[in-house]
Amino acid sequence: MTTAEIRTLGQDDAHKLAPLIAENAQALKRGAPRRPDDYYAERILSDKNAEVLGAFSGDDLVGFGVYFDLPELITGLRIGQLDEIYVHPDHRNEGIGRRIIEALVSEGKKRGWLHLRWIVPGKNAPAVALYEKIAEPDHRKSYVIPIDRVAGD
Repeated sequence: MTTAEIRTLGQDDAHKLAPLIAENAQALKRGAPRRPDDYYAERILSDKNAEVLGAFSGDDLVGFGVYFDLPELITGLRIGQLDEIYVHPDHRNEGIGRRIIEALVSEGKKRGWLHLRWIVPGKNAPAVALYEKIAEPDHRKSYVIPIDRVAGD
């Protein structure tokens, strides 16, 4: 296990977050690599709904997790929704993804969350193997209706 420091990212971290966002998009879409976009990273870090944890190895940001604190309508409690988790390939198998999730569980205890949930792309076998070790499958299915942002133009 690594000794990576896990902490909440702020605006000063945007320049370090931007390349990881681009790498994650590349890994998920398998297209041409996106260029790091500091402005977009700043927008994510200043979003009033999203929160971002970062994993640092020394001064280097090597992973991140984007999450939301949401109401759970059935119980009246709140839950954590992990939207995205990414660890740079050079730092995988060091326990960083697990540490990010553990930090979110700890944060959830402080906030009184009912649970932490996340949607997992089934094609990522190493990630799925980790999640099956530390979490239980949910009874829900996930569906998506694509909405073309330019359709209204």
